[in-house]
Amino acid sequence: MLNSNLAYISRCKHGFKTQPMKILSKSLILPLLLFIQLSVLAQNNTQDKIKQVENGLVGNIQIEGEQPGNLLNRMAYYKIPGLSIAIIQNYKIAWAKGYGMANDSAKIPVTAKTLFQAASISKSLNSVGVLKLVQDKKLDLNTDINVYLKSWKFPYDSVSKGKKITIANLLSHSAGLTVHGFGGYEPGVPLPTIVQVLNGENPANSPAVKSMFEPGLRYEYSGGGTTITQMIVMDITHMPYADYMKKEVLKPLGMTGSTYAQPPYDVDQNLLAVAYSPDGKPKKGNYHIYPEQAAAGLWTNPTDLAKYIIETQLAYEGKSAKVLNQETTKIRLSVHAGNDVGFGAFIDKKDSVLYFSHSGVNEGFRCIYYGSMEGGNGVVVMVNSDNDNVIPELINSVAKVYNFKGLFHSNIKKVASVPAEVLKSYAGKFYIGPPRTLTISEDGGKLYALAAGEGKRELYPQSNNRFFMKDLPYELEFNKDADGKIHVTLIDGGNKMELKRAE
Repeated sequence: MLNSNLAYISRCKHGFKTQPMKILSKSLILPLLLFIQLSVLAQNNTQDKIKQVENGLVGNIQIEGEQPGNLLNRMAYYKIPGLSIAIIQNYKIAWAKGYGMANDSAKIPVTAKTLFQAASISKSLNSVGVLKLVQDKKLDLNTDINVYLKSWKFPYDSVSKGKKITIANLLSHSAGLTVHGFGGYEPGVPLPTIVQVLNGENPANSPAVKSMFEPGLRYEYSGGGTTITQMIVMDITHMPYADYMKKEVLKPLGMTGSTYAQPPYDVDQNLLAVAYSPDGKPKKGNYHIYPEQAAAGLWTNPTDLAKYIIETQLAYEGKSAKVLNQETTKIRLSVHAGNDVGFGAFIDKKDSVLYFSHSGVNEGFRCIYYGSMEGGNGVVVMVNSDNDNVIPELINSVAKVYNFKGLFHSNIKKVASVPAEVLKSYAGKFYIGPPRTLTISEDGGKLYALAAGEGKRELYPQSNNRFFMKDLPYELEFNKDADGKIHVTLIDGGNKMELKRAE
């Protein structure tokens, strides 16, 4: 072939052309044109799907006749500065995109590379790191954690009833421990060591991690327990936690933009999203710092989290083992506590589809991911706001456009017509756990509820005296007591709570 090509070049220099080369050219050009056409079609299809997702937002409750919302409009409505999303289809990232502002004052937009705090999603990757040590025979899931702890020992007392806490207990929130979560620290203030966090010692702003009840009894979410796994990783590997996670988990998964460093010194500072309050104002210092890295310290983006999800899906099916093999992954995604608690992930059956998932809540950040156990589908959404109301609306849109079974949750309700005079009679202030109050008011023929510390929400009538909210799963029922005074019943599913008047 090489000699033929040289001969052809020589003939071309002398002005000669041959028929065989024309045939060769066509054989190369036609597949190339077909490839280009298919690429354009695929790109157009993706762009069409993106537009459908962006314009198909619906809440968990829809009003009859209401049209789906636009993503940017809904973000503006909820005062959410920035959002980032990644869609997984057939074990690949279908697309990833950023919306709004990562830093509104500096006019830095969100891109697919913008880093958000993953909050409790950090626990998912932490479980991968801990199970890597189990897989390498450096830890045992069912051994007393004090065998591995060197820098600190868990202070067993009579509450644990002589039972020992294991790594399996810590990863599945079944250790019976205190400290649900952490508030983080403003930049510039003294940061506690992990030992100080576990002991609840100054300057830690959280109480000591101790037994609430005996281990293995039941599920009780504990970020404190996850922080103990962080201590174990450091004591076993003799490495800083962030360094171990980067070397053994993040880098092998291809999560090259992510870091557990707190503060995140090893990434481009311009990629860090600023944290915002529900009113759209930035948090003091831009974001909080979390020494409790395993529980809340990961900085990442949906693209990198999608890589973790895809690898988990492939490993579960025995098609990859970049960090965990199939056996360990199946152990991780098995239920170990409660009805749906795996190791660092929740296992939910939605319709006929099993998903592994986790959500996250840090100061000024909210996020969630879903990965299907079969078929290689999933979605990740992250926002830099304390308000996450747009997330379920966006998940609904994604689920509908991509036919992700089990992820679409929206009920259509019909709104009744209630006279303004009746609505005005319901106005008043009621206790929802003194001293917190719920203020009911009428304005322009509509009824509103304002819980102390939150935004005002419209109440939609389904009858003359029963109302529902669109963004929360609560209903309010108004009735007159024997004295003719209005009293309110808060209904949450099958639970009811009477709200007493505060005035």
